[in-house]
Amino acid sequence: MSVDSSTVPTDSRPASPANRSLDTAAAEVRELESMEPADGALPARAYLHSDAPRLILNGTWKFRLHGGARLAPQVGWQLGEDLANFGDLPVPSSWPMHGHGTPWYTNVQYPFAVEPPHVPDANPIGDHLLEFEAGPEFFPRSVLRFDGIESAGTVWLNGTRLGMTRGSRLAHEFDVTNVLVPGRNILAVRVAQFSAASYLEDQDMWWLPGIFRDVTLQARPDNGIDDVFVHAGFDHLTGEGILKVEVTRAGEAIDAVVRVGDLELELPAGSEQRIPAVEPWSAELPRLYPANVSTGGETVELQLGFRSIAIEDAQFKVNGQRILLRGVNRHEHDPRLGRAVPREVMESELRLMKQHNINAIRTSHYPPHPEFLALADRLGFYVVLECDLETHGFESAGWQQNPSDDPRWEPALLDRMRRTVERDKNHACVVMWSLGNESGTGRNLAAMSRWTKHRDPSRPIHYEGDWSSPYVDVYSRMYADQAETALIGQGIEPALEDPELDARRRAMPFVLCEYVHAMGNGPGGMTEYQELFDRYPRLMGGFVWEWLEHGITRTAGDGQEYFVYGGDFGEEIHDGNFVTDGLVDANRKPRPGLLDFKKVIEPLAITVAEDWTSFTVASKFDFADTSALRFGYSVEADGGTLDGGVVAVAPLAPRSEASVQLPSGLADLAGDAAAVLTVRAELAEATGGPAPVSYTHLDVYKRQPQRTRGAAGPCHRRRRGGGRDGFFGRHTRRRIR
Repeated sequence: MSVDSSTVPTDSRPASPANRSLDTAAAEVRELESMEPADGALPARAYLHSDAPRLILNGTWKFRLHGGARLAPQVGWQLGEDLANFGDLPVPSSWPMHGHGTPWYTNVQYPFAVEPPHVPDANPIGDHLLEFEAGPEFFPRSVLRFDGIESAGTVWLNGTRLGMTRGSRLAHEFDVTNVLVPGRNILAVRVAQFSAASYLEDQDMWWLPGIFRDVTLQARPDNGIDDVFVHAGFDHLTGEGILKVEVTRAGEAIDAVVRVGDLELELPAGSEQRIPAVEPWSAELPRLYPANVSTGGETVELQLGFRSIAIEDAQFKVNGQRILLRGVNRHEHDPRLGRAVPREVMESELRLMKQHNINAIRTSHYPPHPEFLALADRLGFYVVLECDLETHGFESAGWQQNPSDDPRWEPALLDRMRRTVERDKNHACVVMWSLGNESGTGRNLAAMSRWTKHRDPSRPIHYEGDWSSPYVDVYSRMYADQAETALIGQGIEPALEDPELDARRRAMPFVLCEYVHAMGNGPGGMTEYQELFDRYPRLMGGFVWEWLEHGITRTAGDGQEYFVYGGDFGEEIHDGNFVTDGLVDANRKPRPGLLDFKKVIEPLAITVAEDWTSFTVASKFDFADTSALRFGYSVEADGGTLDGGVVAVAPLAPRSEASVQLPSGLADLAGDAAAVLTVRAELAEATGGPAPVSYTHLDVYKRQPQRTRGAAGPCHRRRRGGGRDGFFGRHTRRRIR
């Protein structure tokens, strides 16, 4: 660490311990205010499932909290020599969720004065300490991996400083080859709630510091694999897969063998091969091929999804087919654990999305836990993966000093994008890279886009703030109203001043990265938007704001649990209950808006003839047919079922429709009584094989009231009671019969 020369004693006598501590504290503050990327960390690489030994360091750690860097002890504790005031804390965790300090919610405004890169003196500092044993399998070479630390963490192993993480939702690895020792080791991490990196993380959510994702010690064997980049394309014209797997060590290509058992395929790393008749991956039919890459010294397991992404005729296409995104914006939040969301919770919410016909997720506004994407691959979702970047609080000052356009911040922004792309580049579910959210515009965002296009030209670039679209591949907006969306869908929106940029943007598909805000009794207008999405091929669909409410659970004196939000922890600066605006509450319990959304975006449209003699079914699936579905009908009146049964419907191809006859006489079953005919499509109990994932919970229905008969009135209601029952007019309440 560098030391301010003004604090160095001018005589020859050694500095006192107190002065050394002050010097170290001042240097620590300067590190927290650095605009540079992480220091000491290894280059970013993919999240790999390797057979090399690893030790999960999650569990109970020692922890203590300080009010600021200048108040925190500087020496001794990193070796466990001074454990005064330490208690126990689970890791991963957000420490305010365990009684240390308090959560803090803001939407746009920063919770501190905007004076980049400076951070407030009142900056909670959490010291984390773990003693662990390292066996012989971790020698001679190992790395230490942190998957998420908010907002910056300085790491020591056995008293040796390894470096500092900067980027809360980004993975950082440190080489511990010459620091790790056999047997007992002491790992120390000092985490600051705020740092210069906080200026890049002004997302609409709680500020929740801590080591909130996994910590892992990973052995690096001789002849091992540092990184893998899977290129698994699909030629929709021939049905062939195109596979190439790059394998590197220290940035250089190495020899390795790629094996795909289901395809009886073996090929050398770095070579490209066309494979006949593969089953492509899509959100509807998420076919994955287990594979592995081996060098002899290490084997890495992969899940290959063959698919292609293209923008043609201002349409967004997967595997040659225009798709619609029926999506939500998803934050990572648990009402009791904060940012540390258990894997089983992730899977349950993805399955809940499937139950409600959702097929797309924007990871607002940062990369999720890496296991989340593995689940999305398997269950089938289109993912817009967003970089951990938002500088929204600069808007109130006219975007002055905005890091997005300040060259001093360029290395940090590029590092964030690099870590985003490298970690998750092998996931079939990721169909677009997003540069971030609500960060204005500027040269650094353009630089992020250029780097990403060079590294991974297979995926389009998204960023909503680039309205004129010089450095993105899709035109994106938030909350464009239906009239404007209709103009954009037709390609007749107002022109840009620059004809070249205008022509470029008109050739792009359009996505609403946020729309129909779900707060309160929202969202509204969904049907009208969906009709536009279906009508105009340029429209890609959109992402509801938002999936999940961020309430924090508290328990009243009577034992009742309730949710709290901004201001409930004594914060002077906060944005109240604006954090409770989801389709599901913080416990993942559906709000009524989710049920509405499910109906609006259902992948089948059923229309019943007014005379009840037939119905039309139109498939809105892009890839799946209807062979796994069973169609049925029922006629109900007076609270009872008069008739019902199964209707034979030949399997419909994607985006096709058919007219189906119903049994005769259904309209006469209730006589003059009010009746309702329901036609339903649901997953068949036995389909001769496993159903596509997209059908896991499909239940589509159309309820068609019977047309009014005679002069009895618009509707009748049947009443029971006192041993007599009959039909009464809705308005007169007089007995009809």
